[in-house]
Amino acid sequence: MMDRRVVHVIDDDAAVRDAVGLLLSTEGFKVHTYPSALAFLKTSAAHREGCVVTDMRMPEMSGIELIAKMKEARITNPVVVLTAHADVPLAVEAMKLGAVDLLEKPFEDAALLAAVDAALERRSAEETRSREAAAVRRRLASLTRRENEILAGLLKGLSNKVIAHDLGISTRTAEVHRANIMAKMRAGNLAELVKMTLAASGPDGAEPD
Repeated sequence: MMDRRVVHVIDDDAAVRDAVGLLLSTEGFKVHTYPSALAFLKTSAAHREGCVVTDMRMPEMSGIELIAKMKEARITNPVVVLTAHADVPLAVEAMKLGAVDLLEKPFEDAALLAAVDAALERRSAEETRSREAAAVRRRLASLTRRENEILAGLLKGLSNKVIAHDLGISTRTAEVHRANIMAKMRAGNLAELVKMTLAASGPDGAEPD
C-alpha cells in the first residue's frame, strides 16, 4: 500500500508548497511538489499514481482549469483543492468536475490529512472496480457467438423457452448454453450475471473504449 500513498502537491507559493509537503511527508506519504499546474501536467504521464493537492488560484492555469485538463487527458488522480478565496460557486464547480474536497486556507492539518485519505481511498476503490470490470470483460470475450445471443436474451429478462424460440433451438439447448455462460462468467445466479455484465459496460451501457 505504501506505493499508493503518493501525493502531488501543486502551489505557486513555495512556503505553502513546502509546508504541505512537510506535513504529508511526516505522516508517511511520498510527496512530489510542483510550482504550477503546467509543471505537473508535463510530468503527469510518469506520475499517474496517488492523488493531487492543488491550489485554486495560480498563474497560467488555475486549479479548476487543471481538473478540467486532467479529465480531458484522462488523468485519473483524485484531486483536493486548496483556496484562500472559497465561495459556493467555486466549490460547486470544483465538485462537479470531480474534486474530492475543497479546503479553505488556513486549514487544519487534520482536515488536509482526512481529505488526502479520502482521495486515496477513492482511488483504491476505483482501481478495484476497474480490475474487476476488466476481468469480467475477459470472460465475456470468451463466450461463443451463440452464448452471446443467449446472454443478450437473458439480459432482456427473457426465459429460456422464449430465447430458444427466438433463436430456433430447443429449450434444452438454450439451458445448456445458459449453464455454460454461468460457468464461464463465474456467476452464482442470474442476478449476479446481470450485475457483473452491466458493471463491465460503459456508463451508457456500451462496452468501454
